[in-house]
Order: sequence, then C-alpha cells, then structure tokens
Amino acid sequence: MLTELHIENVAVIRRSDIAFGPGLNVLTGETGAGKSIVIDSLGAILGGRVSREIVRTGSAQASVTAVFTPSEQSDAWLADNGIEPEDELIIRRRISADGRSACRVNGEPVSAAQLRALGALLVDVHGQNDGRRLMDEANHRRFLDGFGRCGGELSAFAAAYGKWKATAAEISSLEMDAAEKERLTERLRAEIDELERAGLRDGEYDELEARRGLMRNSEKLTEYLDGAYEALYGGDDSAVSLCGSGEALAARAAEMMPELSGAVENLRSAAALMDDAAETIRDLRDGLDFSPEEYDRLEERASQLRRLFKKYSRGEPELVTYLDECRSRLDSLEYSDDTVAKLRRRLASEETEVKKAGAALTEARRKAARELEERIEAELRDLSMPSARFKVDITPVSAETGFNSTGCDEVRFLMSANSGMELGRISRIASGGELSRIMLAMKSVLAESDSVDTMVFDEIDTGVSGIAAQRVGEKLAKLALGRQVLCVTHLPQIAAMADEHFRIVKSDTGSGTETAVEPLDRGGRVAEIARLTGGDVVTETTRKSAAELLDAAADFKKGGF
Repeated sequence: MLTELHIENVAVIRRSDIAFGPGLNVLTGETGAGKSIVIDSLGAILGGRVSREIVRTGSAQASVTAVFTPSEQSDAWLADNGIEPEDELIIRRRISADGRSACRVNGEPVSAAQLRALGALLVDVHGQNDGRRLMDEANHRRFLDGFGRCGGELSAFAAAYGKWKATAAEISSLEMDAAEKERLTERLRAEIDELERAGLRDGEYDELEARRGLMRNSEKLTEYLDGAYEALYGGDDSAVSLCGSGEALAARAAEMMPELSGAVENLRSAAALMDDAAETIRDLRDGLDFSPEEYDRLEERASQLRRLFKKYSRGEPELVTYLDECRSRLDSLEYSDDTVAKLRRRLASEETEVKKAGAALTEARRKAARELEERIEAELRDLSMPSARFKVDITPVSAETGFNSTGCDEVRFLMSANSGMELGRISRIASGGELSRIMLAMKSVLAESDSVDTMVFDEIDTGVSGIAAQRVGEKLAKLALGRQVLCVTHLPQIAAMADEHFRIVKSDTGSGTETAVEPLDRGGRVAEIARLTGGDVVTETTRKSAAELLDAAADFKKGGF
C-alpha cells in the first residue's frame, strides 16, 4: 500500500507531501489545477518515462519519493536484486534539468527497467488509455486468460508448441531447392578438402612462431650457449672444476672440524647441479641444427596458416572446430532426405501433442468465458446498465495448422449496451460513458485475481453522470474494501464515497504559479463537493446537498454494501 508521496519541484508543484490511507483515496480539483501532475509523479516512481520538461522552471532538479508498505512480492523482488528489505519500502527518483534520471530503492541505485518491474508489483494504474486497450481485441485473450487463471494450460501449450516450432525450423533449414543444395554441398566439400589438406593441428602456429624466433636469433643463441658451457665445464678453471676442488679441500678440513660437513654436502650438491646444467646446455647446443631450408619451410607453413585464418575469419582452434562442423553439415545434406522424413514423423507426433494441449487450453478458456460473462453482466447491472449483455466470442484461429503461439483460439469481447440491440464489437457499440463502466466492471472482476495492493483510476468517470455516476462511486467504494484505491475524479458522487479526500489547488503566489495538495476534513469536503456540484456558484443549497451526499455515502458504506 502507498502510504506517502513526496513531490518536489515537479511542474507547478514546488513541494507537496501526501499521506494516503487505506480504502478509497479521491483527488479532485479544477481542470488544469494539476491533478495529472500527481499521477505523473506516481508514474515516475513506478519507472515510467520522464523528461526534463517535468522539472519546475528555475529548479536544478525534480524529485519524487514514495513510501510503501512492503509485501511478499516486493520483498522477493528486493532479495532477487540484492537489496535489503526494511520495515518500509522507499522509492526515490530524481530528474535533473538536463533530462538525466536517478532511481533508488531503499537507498540502493537501480535502473528504470528495474523500477518498472518493481512498480508492476506495487501499483496498477488505469487511465483513459485503458479504454483504448479494452477496445483493442488483441488484448482480449490476455484479459480472459488472466481472469481464468489459465497459467497451467498456457505453460503446457507453450512447451508443446516450442518443441513443434523447433522441429519445424529444423525441417525448414534442411529443405531447399536442388540447385541451392548442390551449391552448398560443393562449397562444403571444397572447404573440407582445403582444411583437411592443410593438416590443421591446434597449437601448431604458436610452435612455428617459437621455432622461427629461435632461428632468427640463432647466432646470438649459439654464442650464449657456448659461453655458458665454457664457463661451467670448459677447463681447469671452470665452475664445475673449481667447485670440485673446493669440495675436496673442505672435506679434508671437515675431518678436523666436523661442523664443516654441511658445507661439504652443499658443495657436492652444487657441483652435481652445475654438472647437470652443463649437460643440458650442451645437449641444447648440439640440437641447434638450423638451416636456410628449414626456415623457408617454417615461413611457408606460417604463411599458409595465416591465409586460412584470414579466409575463414577464424583462429586455429576455431578452424579445427569449423572443419568438424562442415563435415557434420555435409553429412546432414547428403542424408537430408532421410533426416527430413524422420523429422516429419516427429513433427506429426508433436503436432498431435500441441493440439491436445490447445484443446485443454480452449476448454479452460470456454469455462472462464462463461463465468466472466456472468460476472461482467452482474457488475454492469450494478453500474446502471441493466440491459447490457456481454459475451466472450471464442473462435478457431485462421492458421493453416489450427493453432499459433497463443493457442487454438481467437478471443474477442462482444456486447450489447441496450435491450434489443445485437451483440457487437465493444469499439463500435459502447459510448464513452459505457466504455468507462465496462472497464470498471472488468477491473472489479479481474482485481480479485490480482495481487497488487494499490489501484489508481485516472478520470474513470469520463462520459458518466447522474445515477450512473452514483453507481460508479459505489463500485469504487466496494473495490476499495479489499485494497487501496486512488481515484482522480470530477464527479461529486464519486468524491462523496472517499475514505480520504484531497483537493488539488493552483494559485498565483506573486513569484509564480504553484499547485498544492490539501487533505480535506468534513467541512472542506462539503465545500469541495458543493463546488463540484455547482461550479462557481456555491450556495447554501449546494452546501446542504453536498452534506447530504456525504451522509448518504457514509450510510451506504455502513450498510456493508
């Protein structure tokens, strides 16, 4: 639940702190007073797009901070994103005058995409665009599946469809016209022949480069090895000889001084090590058999490998792998007819499974459709549309296979708003006021399976008046029994149902225009509802009528609906 919203330097709001409560929270005000700014500010907290135009003129940045009561869903999101859950969930977003945005959740920086994911778990915003989404038949299947909780059937269908789709794609990749198949076969054979003749071996190029490096420095290398061997073993004054003499003399001294025995052993070990080193150097020197012919062979081989690397845009290990891939692809082409036949048998079996899963999904949808029709019609009767009929039209998809990625069904909502009228598409049948009530009816029904704690309705009253407005207010009050509802409205009937009422007021301070959000007590609510009823002309009669409207709303809510 949203408990606090702090807005600072957003458009004409310099600073405002709004403490929302449970139940129905209503925001009213003159047209242009800034009600939409509050909704836009909440949208920013939920990860919506923001621009520098939102920053109040003359300010370096705007900021919005929201405090929510944590839920199991939000705590799980925090854990998944490495953020420590706390007693409150605090979301802050800053927008600088140059358009940059910074988001934090419980003090930790997050991206706007992360914020959108979290926001979807916290608040469900319904604005005038929802009416357009309701008219868009592409959304109807999703609405029905959500209401019917068809997740299990959808998952089973998606799994079967995924297997079928993968097999179909594999068949498609193997099927080609004869000329294309011949061209590809010839190319693969030529590449395999070239790479096999090259005798590729992983690590060979590095070995070639190392050998070529030795040969380029052969003179100096020989000089160094000869010098090292001479120093170690080349004569009477060599290191090995001198060390041996030292050992012999030390051994005689040790006969008189036993404590020298350790030094004697060290000299003996040193002599042995130097002797081994000398032999190693001698063997390496003897193995230096460089010739111009060998260098030419190395250079030619390295050049051949570099040409292959460039031609195939691959290094040595990748070329070895590529050769195996070419062999495998050629085998697939040469035996593609047999492979395709096997795949087609598998595809037929998988198609049977898809249709079986699709039939189960269709049955779940038809069951959900019957219940949704009854529930929506009941809700519409409560909203002063007693003759309205609502139908979920489920027809087979037009695809040749009888299914697509969403199942075997096309889904669209049909309705008749008045008695005697034929059922028709919502986009052609419903007026603005009727569309608002249909949307509210659907949200009221669908909200039962929705785990989001806060719902926002931005001017749900479009095209509604009179008794219909009263019914919309009552419906919102009922909806707010199980969750928090925020509603922007121009209708006194809806405002009277509020558990918390806020007035949006715009004024000229002399230094500029500012908008404030004021919580209203009983007297303030009477005055505001009187204004909503009578406009500029607020009389004692309109005040009395406003008070009666508040009392009637209180009696309605006390009656337990």
